[in-house]
Amino acid sequence: MENNRNWAGNYTYRATQLHVPGNVEQVQELVACSKQIKVLGTRHSFNSIADCAEGLLSLQNLNQVIALDRVNHTVTVEGGIRYGELCQYLHNEGYALHNLASLPHITVAGACATATHGSGDRNGNLATAVAAMEIVQADGSVVVFSRAQQNGDFLGAVVGLGALGVVTKITLDVIPDFQMSQHVYDNLPWAQLEKHFDDIFSSGYSVSLFTDWKMASFNQVWLKRQMVKQASDQAESEFFGARLADSPRHPVPGHTAENCSQQLGVQGPWHERLPHFRMDFTPSAGEELQSEYFVPRSDAYAALCALNRIREHIAPLLYISEVRTVAADNLWMSPCYKQGSIAIHFTWKPNWEAVRQVLPMIEKELAPFQARPHWGKLFTMPPAQVKSLYAKLPDFHKLLLRCDPQGKFRNDFLDTYVMGNERQ
Repeated sequence: MENNRNWAGNYTYRATQLHVPGNVEQVQELVACSKQIKVLGTRHSFNSIADCAEGLLSLQNLNQVIALDRVNHTVTVEGGIRYGELCQYLHNEGYALHNLASLPHITVAGACATATHGSGDRNGNLATAVAAMEIVQADGSVVVFSRAQQNGDFLGAVVGLGALGVVTKITLDVIPDFQMSQHVYDNLPWAQLEKHFDDIFSSGYSVSLFTDWKMASFNQVWLKRQMVKQASDQAESEFFGARLADSPRHPVPGHTAENCSQQLGVQGPWHERLPHFRMDFTPSAGEELQSEYFVPRSDAYAALCALNRIREHIAPLLYISEVRTVAADNLWMSPCYKQGSIAIHFTWKPNWEAVRQVLPMIEKELAPFQARPHWGKLFTMPPAQVKSLYAKLPDFHKLLLRCDPQGKFRNDFLDTYVMGNERQ
C-alpha cells in the first residue's frame, strides 16, 4: 500500500491494500467479500484505531452533499466529505453547523465516529449533530440508524469507533448561518482560573486556553464570539489579567500566524472563525503527536493543578497544550457521556519514546478525576481502566456483535480497549 502513513507521520498502517470505491454499491461489494476491512478517513488518528492487517477503504470519492432539508433543518452528505467542503456549501445556502473542530480538514464521518469535539460551554461534540446514519454492514447490507427511531441503538451507533460498518451517508442538524469574531489575549494568570473558571469559559461562543506548561500561566486565550447582525466587536484591552494581542497569533510559539483563522476582531462567517486553522494551509505544527483527556467540568481546576505539579516533565516535549470546554451528551461511547467536560489537549514534538514515558505520569495525575482519553489520539492507559470509564460499554458490545458478529470491522485496537478480545 503506497502512502501508508497517517497525517502526522507517526503511524504506519499495516494494511496491505487500499480500496477507493466510487459508489455505495462498490462499497457493499468490497465489504461483503472482505475478511477484514477498516475505513480510512483523512488519516488524522494518531493510533491504530483505523488500521487492520487486511484492507483499508477510503470514501474520498463519496464526498458530495446529497440533500439540504429546509423543513427539518438537516443536511445529508456522503461519508467522505470533509468539514471544510461541507461548511462552504452550508454557508452559501444560509446555514451553519453548531460546532467545529480546530481543523476543517477532517471528514465528517470520521470525526463523529471518534467524538471529536470542538469547543464551547453549550456546544456538544460534533457527533451530537448527527440525526441519522446509513451504514454498510459486514454482509454488505445497508442499515439506517436514526434519532427518529427513539431507541438506544442510535445513541450507541453515532460514536461507533468504526466498529459497526462503513458510514456511507450521514445526516446532520443545521442552524441558521451566523457571523463571528475572534480575539486573542496574551498571558492569562493561572490564579484567575480558581475563582473565574466559569466566567472565562462563558465569555464567548468558544473559548480556548493555550499553555506550554513552562510557567503556571496560559500563553494565550482564543475568544470566539457570535455576532448579532453587524454589531461591532469592541474588545476590552484586558481579559482577566490577560492583554489583548496587537497582531495575529499562532498557538504554537515560534510559528507565524498566516495558517490560522482570522483574528483581531474582524467579523467573518462561522466556518472561518470556529476552526483555529485555515482549510488550505498545513494545520497545527505539522509533524507532531497528539494526546487528549476529558475530565468532568466540576473537576477542571483541580485537574489542571494536578498537571501543573508535573509541568517540568511535560514542557520539554511539548509544542502546545489546549484547554477547552465541551457540553454533556448522551452518546454511549462519547468521552462527554452524561458529563460536561474540559478537554485537555497536548500537541507533542515528534519524539514518541520520550512522550511514552510522560503519558503515564499525566494519566496518574488525572486518574482521580476519571479522565477519559480521546479515542483517536495517543494514550498508555491500561485497557481495563479505559473500559471502566464507559457505563454503556456492555450495551455497545451487544450492538457491535449484532452488526458485525464475525468481527470484520474490528482490529487490535478495538479488541484491546473495547471488546477485550471477545471474538465470536
